[in-house]
Order: sequence, then structure tokens, then C-alpha cells
Amino acid sequence: MYVILETGSKQYPVKEGDVITVEKLDAQVGEEVVLDKILFACRGENDVLVGNPYLSGKVVGEVVEQGRHKKVIVFKFKRRKDYKKKQGHRQYYTKIKVKSIEI
Repeated sequence: MYVILETGSKQYPVKEGDVITVEKLDAQVGEEVVLDKILFACRGENDVLVGNPYLSGKVVGEVVEQGRHKKVIVFKFKRRKDYKKKQGHRQYYTKIKVKSIEI
């Protein structure tokens, strides 16, 4: 069984045992998180459920890691105007290991 869930305005296909990297959630390492915005579920070859917009159910996961991605350079300039701006950005993330899927 796999589902497509939504968190942080992004969609992630997951199965039990998967480790996914999502936008930062307020949870400590080792804590359980419940993700309940399930858009799609596939239980078998011909057993498919589609939400309108969401299905009733939840995905339970455990927070494995809190961290930051590698630096992304943001460089802006305007030609012939002597304008240059260089910035770096590191986005926060949360790694979650999916423990169970309940539909």
C-alpha cells in the first residue's frame, strides 16, 4: 500500500518504512508526528482511493533528523547599472520515517 500525502504545500508518495525529507515541522528528534492530509491511496492493483480533497486516515511517522540543506547562492544583478547582490540561503528540513499508514 502506498499513499500520496501533502505537507508544507508539497506532495510526497510514501510507503511504510520510507524515509522522507519534508519542510520543517515543530517536533523533536524521536517524536511521533501524524500527517493527515492524504490525497491518494493505492491498496492493490484495482483498489484505488482518491480524496476530494483529502481522504480520512493518517500517516504516523517518527522524526529521524532536523537539519538544513546545502547552501543555495542567490545572485541578482542589473547590467550596466553597477548593481550586484549575492546572498546565501539554507532551508530547514525534517526527516521522517513512516511507521504506519491507516486509511
